[in-house]
Amino acid sequence: MAIPLGNLHNGLLVHRSGEGGPAVVFLPGAGLVGLDFLNVQALVSEFTTSVLYDRAGTGWSASADLPRTAEEVAVELREVLSAAAAEGPYVLVGHSIGGFYARRYAQLFPDEVAGMVLLDPGHEDIFDYLPARAAEMNEQMKQSTNDMPDLTDEQVEASRAALRNLYAGWPEDVLGALVEYHLRAWRTGIREASNLETDVHEELRRGGKVPEVPTVVLSAGGQNLFWAKFVAEDVLVEALAGLARMHADMAGPRGEHRVLDGASHQYLTVEQPDAVVRAVRDVVELAR
Repeated sequence: MAIPLGNLHNGLLVHRSGEGGPAVVFLPGAGLVGLDFLNVQALVSEFTTSVLYDRAGTGWSASADLPRTAEEVAVELREVLSAAAAEGPYVLVGHSIGGFYARRYAQLFPDEVAGMVLLDPGHEDIFDYLPARAAEMNEQMKQSTNDMPDLTDEQVEASRAALRNLYAGWPEDVLGALVEYHLRAWRTGIREASNLETDVHEELRRGGKVPEVPTVVLSAGGQNLFWAKFVAEDVLVEALAGLARMHADMAGPRGEHRVLDGASHQYLTVEQPDAVVRAVRDVVELAR
């Protein structure tokens, strides 16, 4: 599949636009790629340098064995930013598992991080914030995901229509390629996240403190329809409240926690781009 946007640096897709600093770097969640963030990346490029990319093994970047460690991802990102001539320190915008990778980068290279925006991130101590049934629920969800069969032709067509509607604001050459990628490579995110609760969680626990930089943590406040398949409504409400407490703690003494009412975990940047860009702008201005 042709690259719809961006350039390859050492086999990795990178798209940079805008001028000034600090540069903002988007780290996608598992199952997503850089182009999923094109709408917010373009808006951020209006007031500072803005970079999106695909990690090795995802999107239009070179293949790699998945899963990988958070340190491998962080070191790779550092090389990407150097090749793209994006000067640090950076504001890292990490979504979901991308939040782990952003925090690991900050542990390893604290002087290169000016701020962070964490989009509905996970945390290595997440089960401390969730109801007692959460661990059991989590195992059920993982098994259900791993056992998912290939999509039928009817499911592919329905998903294609839904994705084209979701990304309707994207340029047409990007839109078609992005939709077909997600239809073809939807298991990639499952493989990438398969070591999250073992290797990645332990890396963050052993990695030391994350530097105290300006930080905004955004929580997706909408109903989690996937979780709702496995637990009763009262447990789901308790779990979402626990995640909000976790995100407030992650913001830390110099940070701020904001809840995006109605936003979903996977697509909060598509559903509420203005709120995401506002958080990025706030952190950029504090970092400056």
